[in-house]
Amino acid sequence: MGVYLSTPKSEKFSEDGENDRVRYGLASMQGWRSTMEDAHAAYPDLDASTSFFGVYDGHGGKVVAKFCAKYLHQQVLKNEAYAAGDIGTSVQRAFFRMDEMMRGQRGWRELAILGDKFNKFSGMIEGLIWSPRSGNSNDQVDNWAFEEGPHSDFSGPTCGSTACVAVLRNNQLFVANAGDSRCVISRKGQAYNLSRDHKPDLEVEKERILKAGGFIHAGRVNGCLNLARAIGDVEFKQNKFLPAEKQIVTANPDINTIELCDDDDFLVLACDGIWDCMSSQKLVDFIHEQLQYESKLSVVCERVLDRCLAPSTATGEGCDNMTMVLVQFKKPIKCASSSEEQSSQSKSADNELEIEGTQD
Repeated sequence: MGVYLSTPKSEKFSEDGENDRVRYGLASMQGWRSTMEDAHAAYPDLDASTSFFGVYDGHGGKVVAKFCAKYLHQQVLKNEAYAAGDIGTSVQRAFFRMDEMMRGQRGWRELAILGDKFNKFSGMIEGLIWSPRSGNSNDQVDNWAFEEGPHSDFSGPTCGSTACVAVLRNNQLFVANAGDSRCVISRKGQAYNLSRDHKPDLEVEKERILKAGGFIHAGRVNGCLNLARAIGDVEFKQNKFLPAEKQIVTANPDINTIELCDDDDFLVLACDGIWDCMSSQKLVDFIHEQLQYESKLSVVCERVLDRCLAPSTATGEGCDNMTMVLVQFKKPIKCASSSEEQSSQSKSADNELEIEGTQD
């Protein structure tokens, strides 16, 4: 679903970077869609020992995806669980924190400044009038204080976004996902899914949706949203008798933690505009093929986008916004459990590496 252009916008935003642990490349493209609603984040030096990468696929507007790209990684860092070394918990809390931060006058103002269906000019003016005065404008000490104003009762945006992030610290990889963007690792050329696409017809999702008072029609939550988990989408999070993780649509991510080893080739994070066109294994095979003669990772990502872009909008496949992040691990790492994981390969072409969900 969506409004298409008469000709696709094939211009790409691309980026490369590296440190002593990883090198990465990324590319994004609007394609046939009338607007670009994807966003991404790439911070190889989130701190001295940690790297952060994320893709955010917006629906109903771009503003929630942009908000997540700006703030989610910051909230991971700020959470007390992060300081205690509990990265999984800090990431999970950061997902929920996005919904909290987008409420009220402050949330409305930030969304307005990021722009979308909100009036950017009025948002900036209200920021001057209503924001608390402070001599210190350092974002790192901003505790997102409550603001009085005409939008103090703003309950949050009706548009939303998927979020799929990977946090790498030393030999450990933490993957958190809400929605149908996906993270895949190539281990000895074999594709392993490190996230699960949260579609409404999955049994665990269907059970939560129905218990919270929702319904599924034509594969969509309440007949409209084809995702069971997302950040934003406040209209599906209105049951005051249920916690955030039990709402019709929840921002609660599945968290998967794996130990990296020297069998690991690379990591891919991508929005469903890619996965609608290529299976996890086909994408991994294509990347391996490209890496034989192309060292710039953003160029490899661009070639994936070009391959997926449809020649027309006749089928709808290959017509979505597309964003992909490709991460290579630099340091060889000893692997204690590689043989066990390799021996438990699924018969499916797209395997899953011990996904540890946070489902009820």
